[in-house]
Amino acid sequence: MAILVYPCIPTALFLQNRPQSAPLTPVRCSSSATVKLPTSKAITSSNGGKSTGAAVLWYKNDLRVDDHPGLIAASKHTVVVPLYVFDHRILRCFTEEKLELLLFAVKDLRNSLKDLGSDLMIRFGRTESVIQDLVKEVRAANIYTQEEVEYDLQLVIEKVNENLGDIKSPKISLWNTPFYDIKNIMDIPLSYDEFQQLKLSIHSPLSSPKLPSIATDLAWGALPTLNDLKEFIDENPYKSKDSWTSIKNNSAEYVMQNARILASNGLTSQTNLIPLTKSNQKRIKNSAFITQQGNVIGGGTNDVLNALSAYLKYLEGTTRDDWQEVHDKLSKAETREGASFGVLFGPVLQLGIVSRRRVYYETLKYEKDRNGGFLSPFGYSTATIAAAAGHVLSTEWYSLLASRSQLDSTKRYSIRYWKWNGYLIQYTVVGSEGPAILLVHGFGAFLEHYRDNIKNIAENGNRVWAITLLGFGRSEKPNVIYTELMWAEFIRDFIVEVIREPVHLVGNSFGGYFVSIVAGLWPALAKSVVLLNSAGHYIPEYSSVPPFKERKTTGVAWLGARGISGYLKLSVRNLVRSCYPTKRDRADEGLLSEMVRASYDPGAVVVLESLFTFDPSIPMNYVLKGLEEKVMIIQGMKDPISDSKTKVNLVKKHFKEIEIKELDAGHCPHDEVPEEVNSIIREWVVNVENRCQILEQKFKDNRMPTKKQSLEKEFSGQTS
Repeated sequence: MAILVYPCIPTALFLQNRPQSAPLTPVRCSSSATVKLPTSKAITSSNGGKSTGAAVLWYKNDLRVDDHPGLIAASKHTVVVPLYVFDHRILRCFTEEKLELLLFAVKDLRNSLKDLGSDLMIRFGRTESVIQDLVKEVRAANIYTQEEVEYDLQLVIEKVNENLGDIKSPKISLWNTPFYDIKNIMDIPLSYDEFQQLKLSIHSPLSSPKLPSIATDLAWGALPTLNDLKEFIDENPYKSKDSWTSIKNNSAEYVMQNARILASNGLTSQTNLIPLTKSNQKRIKNSAFITQQGNVIGGGTNDVLNALSAYLKYLEGTTRDDWQEVHDKLSKAETREGASFGVLFGPVLQLGIVSRRRVYYETLKYEKDRNGGFLSPFGYSTATIAAAAGHVLSTEWYSLLASRSQLDSTKRYSIRYWKWNGYLIQYTVVGSEGPAILLVHGFGAFLEHYRDNIKNIAENGNRVWAITLLGFGRSEKPNVIYTELMWAEFIRDFIVEVIREPVHLVGNSFGGYFVSIVAGLWPALAKSVVLLNSAGHYIPEYSSVPPFKERKTTGVAWLGARGISGYLKLSVRNLVRSCYPTKRDRADEGLLSEMVRASYDPGAVVVLESLFTFDPSIPMNYVLKGLEEKVMIIQGMKDPISDSKTKVNLVKKHFKEIEIKELDAGHCPHDEVPEEVNSIIREWVVNVENRCQILEQKFKDNRMPTKKQSLEKEFSGQTS
């Protein structure tokens, strides 16, 4: 859907205490050091009395001792065993740089725990088995672990809980680090604008507690090297195919760049591909850039907080080499205003080396210092303060929104979340067997735009995924530059990391253009492509590779996006209904209200800026070259946005291998006439699957020697 809706940046934040079904017990954390467990008798009272029994503190993405409510809760037990498990399921999508960051963080965490009188147990394997054995060994009464919204991590927690079914005493207590004391997450407004109007106060971070002495008879385990960890991951039973791993490691621009080189040299092989190189930078003493690539902040909590101070004080200048390095990296990472904070500090926040609450506290503390102890109601005094505060406020909002979405019983589908580059992405899946199909919406829409397609297509013996693209709906809207190649890489990574097999790609409007790029650049991922009133154009005989265009936010884009945002909020209902010329009632209030809701999300206006840098110059026939027999166009012929008749006639004349279905509908035929579209897609998938099976069988037959050939080969071997 090419309808656009969006705008302003965040100024408030929180995280919730999500109710869980028994026996998982949420820990509610206030701004003080008192931690209460509503249904547990094992937590200390306010007078500091000790709980009986041992506690296991299971670390995941919370690698710190500062501002750690779970650590405070566990510290009330007479025995505490902090634990980190290197689990294939958690590590399988980590880049090498993130693995380096992880190892430095785990090392620092162990040292920090030792300073508190404890240690960190390190194990490898399936977390549920490790914890089951450890619980029996130390006779643990409680397991404390951070609450998760990411689906894969939720599954691991459930597996741990299931494995403890035969052990009576231990219970899992889930904790989080809320910005606000929210009693019931379902009571918060879905509109960020309305949420800000509540003006909720923000909790202060918590100090580290003293921990009981460690059990000396336990085997605490050694910290692995990076090579050890890579060897462990290579043995991963969940690892993607090697060919798919290389697909994910190469950017869309890298693929296109090499295509340009091959075309210019008249080459047809991959022999001259440009290798991906790592940065070889001279290491500065006390540098916060600890990885081989040296692009992001890393280390332990104190290292990160030191780098945060350098970042915030960018305008003050410095004589310190380590701070100057942060300033230099900041300027290079500032691809648009405020983007550098997410680039430099995003990974350490994702690993929980510092809490978002701590970052916000330190940021406002510096702001007060600059303003004589006061906070101005008119905004922040420097761009770096605004960037740091805005990033954590935005991230907290999407964490809350994700938790609320997963608890919303009014949703048609169970909602899951996946993290892409650290950002929360909403998706759903229906069906347990059959071919995989991925539905991708257009600009301004979200996965629910396929509300009457998902289940119906799945009922025909398919597995159907629908995803909300980065920047839309209830997926996160980070401060980045959005391009068609970035969205293509996003879809590629979802296929590789979540679906993990080739799919039939279905895309509407801009979503159709994105899936076409995916199929063209990484054909191994696509079984077929179905285009629903797709964006993009066709140029007969086009063969050259479009040149790379650097994307930057301009003043025109900044002003234009804000102007469009205001206009769309007022006009979105009429604009959307015009896209449904035959069944206007399908553009109902549920669809329209969610579009308006998303327009108030933090970062939404940044997505609108992409309209001014969007470059659909790669013709559809270029990216789909060689795949034409696997492409079908479903075209609503009453589309008010594009000239359907001209496009269809052009494709019929010049690209006869592409199948076309013309429908009496507008720009969103899948939602306007879902029964017709569902039937066409189901039949298409069956036909493509049958053709693939026939081709596979022919390939096998051609490779399989006949009986005569086998005898001749055997005889030849004997005589030789």
